[in-house]
Amino acid sequence: MRGDDAPLRFGVVGAGSLGFHHVRIARDLSNIEMVGFYDIRPDRSLEVSEALGVRAFNALEDLLERVDAVVVATPTRTHAEVSEQVLRRGVHTFIEKPIAADLNEADRILAAAADSGAQVQVGHVERFNTAVVGARPYLDEPLFIESHRLAPFTERGSDVAVVLDLMIHDVDLVSSLVGSPIEGLQATGVPVLTRSVDIANARIQFRGGAVANLTASRVSTERMRKLRIFQRSGYLSLNLAEGTGEFLRLKQDLPALDQAGVVPEFLAGSPGGARATDLSAIVERIPLSAVPVEPLQRELESFRDAIGAGTVPIVTAQDGRDALATALDIEHRIMTHVSNTSPS
Repeated sequence: MRGDDAPLRFGVVGAGSLGFHHVRIARDLSNIEMVGFYDIRPDRSLEVSEALGVRAFNALEDLLERVDAVVVATPTRTHAEVSEQVLRRGVHTFIEKPIAADLNEADRILAAAADSGAQVQVGHVERFNTAVVGARPYLDEPLFIESHRLAPFTERGSDVAVVLDLMIHDVDLVSSLVGSPIEGLQATGVPVLTRSVDIANARIQFRGGAVANLTASRVSTERMRKLRIFQRSGYLSLNLAEGTGEFLRLKQDLPALDQAGVVPEFLAGSPGGARATDLSAIVERIPLSAVPVEPLQRELESFRDAIGAGTVPIVTAQDGRDALATALDIEHRIMTHVSNTSPS
C-alpha cells in the first residue's frame, strides 16, 4: 500500500516519440517514483531504456503490478483496450489525446473509470501551454477566437484526418476558454496528399454567442500555432509554438472615443491629410506572464497533484470525449461536403 507521503509510483505504456518524453519528464518530477515503462517493441524498449536510464518491462502486467498511475501513449486505436486493462486494476490513468478512436471506445473508458474509481486525465496539452496559462487572468467572456495550426507534411499522424491529428487540440482549447456548450458547427476541408482530410476549417458557435474559427493543415510550407482571442475588454494574441503572447487593450485613462463627431486631438493626422492613428498612444500592450515550464511537465504535474489531492483533473475523461465528438463531427461534415462536391 502506498502511504500518504510516499511518492506516486509511476509508469508509461508506449514509448514512441511522445511516450519517450513522458518517460523523460516523469523520471525527474518531484513526488514521483518512475518505476518504468512498457513498449511492445523490444528494440524500442532497449533504445529508450539506455537513453533515459529507466527500466523497461517485458510485459504490461508486470508494470501494472508495481504502479499507482500510468500514462497511456500507445497508438490511438489501442487506447480503449490498454486503458481498460489499466483501470481494471484501479490504476490512475493519463491517456494521450485523442481519448479513443471513436465514441463507443471513449464510452468504454468512461465506464471503466467509473467502475474503478481511478482518476483519468486526457492529454490535451495546449491547456498547459505557457501562453495559455499567462492569458487566463485576462480572459473575460471571449466573443471570437481564431486559431491557426499549420505544419509541413510528415508520415506521423497521417493515418487519421488532420482534424483528429491536429485540430482536436484547438477544439478542446477553445471549448475550455469559452466555457459554454457548442450550439452550431460548420466545416470544410480537402484531402491533398492522403485519402483523409489534410486541410480543414471549422466554425464553431457556442451558447451565448461566442464563435471560434479553427484552421488546421499538415501540408503547409510553414509551421504556425497561433491563437487570437477577441473580447470586449481587449484582444489576446498567443504564439503557442513559443509560449508567448500579449494582451492589448484601450488605455484605462483615456476619454471615450465613440462620441459622435468627436475626434480626440491625439488621433488626428496632419492638417488637410488623411487621419492616421498611432496605436501606441491609445493601446496598452501587456506581455503575458507565466512561469516558463514545458507544457508536458505542467500537464503531468497537474495529473500528479489531482491524484494526491483526490480532486478532478483539469482535463477529464468527459472533456476528452467531448473534444473527440466534436472532432468526429467536423470530420464527418467535411467528408460529406467533399463527397457531395466531387466531379461526376
